[in-house]
Amino acid sequence: MLKEILGAALMAASISTASIAADSKPTDPQIAHIAYTAGQIDVTAAEQALKKSKNAEVIEFAKTMERDHKAVNDQALALVKKLNVTPEDNAVSQSLSTQAAKELKTLEALDGAAFDKAYVENEVAYHKSVNSALAKILIPSAENKELKSLLETGLILFKEHQIHAEHLASMIK
Repeated sequence: MLKEILGAALMAASISTASIAADSKPTDPQIAHIAYTAGQIDVTAAEQALKKSKNAEVIEFAKTMERDHKAVNDQALALVKKLNVTPEDNAVSQSLSTQAAKELKTLEALDGAAFDKAYVENEVAYHKSVNSALAKILIPSAENKELKSLLETGLILFKEHQIHAEHLASMIK
């Protein structure tokens, strides 16, 4: 059931992202908001995992997610300040936030190995979705070279996160 909920949440986020691409390219302020929102969602999920998990590997993974996503978000905030750009809230950011809140609530109801498994599976699916959006929509749509570069650097890091999450998921049964 959790996979069905997760699948529906990711589908909704993907559809929202695709609809922006079909209608028009997201602007740099929208891209900045989407990227920051996506990073913050993973920080919040990591914080939840650090509170709930007792599994050493899951805890270490969550610490990595928290550290890396905070660092990228800090770089994004510094960049938008430098460029004097105000990130613009949009349908994709809102969809991501809504779906993340639902997923956090679902995860909150779980404990022990069930939580660990669901958290890690969510991280795999989330990174796949975000990495796809970065590669196919956000990076190609970014007009500012510094923003594009930050997104490209983030994509490299987040692909590593996906691989790490997939490996961890294969270990947690």
